[in-house]
Amino acid sequence: MSTLLLPRTLHPLAWWAWALGLAAAAAQTTNPLLLLALVGVVGCVVLARRGDAPYARAFRWYLLAGLLVVVIRVVFRLLLGGGGVGSAGDPVLLPLPGVDLQWPGAPTLLGPLTSSALLASVSEGLRLATMLVCVGAANALADPRRLLKSMPPALHEVGAAAVVAVSVLPQLAESTARVRAARRLRGGGGGRRNRLRAVVVPVLEDAVDRSLALAASMDARGYGRRAAVPSRIRALVAGLLMGGLIGLLVGVYALLDTSTPRWLGLPMLAAGVAAAVGGLTLAGRRVERTRYRPDRWAPPEICAVLAGVVVAVTFLVTSDVAPLVTTPVVSPPSWPTLSLLPLLGLLAALAPALLTPPPPGSVPHRLGPPLVRARVPA
Repeated sequence: MSTLLLPRTLHPLAWWAWALGLAAAAAQTTNPLLLLALVGVVGCVVLARRGDAPYARAFRWYLLAGLLVVVIRVVFRLLLGGGGVGSAGDPVLLPLPGVDLQWPGAPTLLGPLTSSALLASVSEGLRLATMLVCVGAANALADPRRLLKSMPPALHEVGAAAVVAVSVLPQLAESTARVRAARRLRGGGGGRRNRLRAVVVPVLEDAVDRSLALAASMDARGYGRRAAVPSRIRALVAGLLMGGLIGLLVGVYALLDTSTPRWLGLPMLAAGVAAAVGGLTLAGRRVERTRYRPDRWAPPEICAVLAGVVVAVTFLVTSDVAPLVTTPVVSPPSWPTLSLLPLLGLLAALAPALLTPPPPGSVPHRLGPPLVRARVPA
């Protein structure tokens, strides 16, 4: 166990599987207590296993973005009818005049804001914010370059686009910190408008330079080169991928729709996954790409993946057996309740903070006994 927990970087796909499991759990509930507990679990794991890389410093920006999501959700509820949720006996928190638009199907703007409407908007915004924080945790824990290297050959192009998309915010945060540090060293001053202009322009210029450097490096490495594949293999790959996509869509819809039996959704989902895996395996043969020191899967990686799966399954089961726990009643407003099963899932989600190795440089590590200084007589 001590050898497994030596400082090293965990597989990036393991962190993404853990974070997506927590995001799937957050999608199953509007209970503010469970959502805040998920945010706390994510924060604890990030603080325990975050390295000193530049991309690891962007987690606080995702927290601010989640707070902004909650505020925007409440503002939209206020503008598009504050009394849209609840009964007529709900207490009015903010009496505002309603503006009725004179065409069919148009919403009523403003209106009195009730406590049930406010609670519903905060819960829905908090659910979306929690999912955003989970994605931010994956970005803060997983190296995007190693993530691209771990992609299957068939998903290399799509993986590059996805890695560039999810690493935009960490790169902007790194560029902003570097530009601000350079301005402080130069003793930059001036008004607020001048300071903003002096930071925004270098940050955008740095982003353009990084994009050009990335394009040049990809072109130098022969990015996008493909092997010669017969036409029948290409047709088979296209058919498998299309069939897998249709099976995944039908299976996910059948699982999410309560009126569709579960026994119909699971076979379609399994068939879609099998067809997609077969198509990706065949499509990977036409991509000529080698890997240098590929990342290996070890017990800590499996532990992180299982933690994400356990928390997602516990929340999904709780939504079936105890729907009032995951979706509390907002009209009339009542205090949300908890049960044992989601709490056990939250404890399992904390396992990567203890059962995964710390990143290099986060804790002092000795390879031998401490040195003893000997006193030399004068």
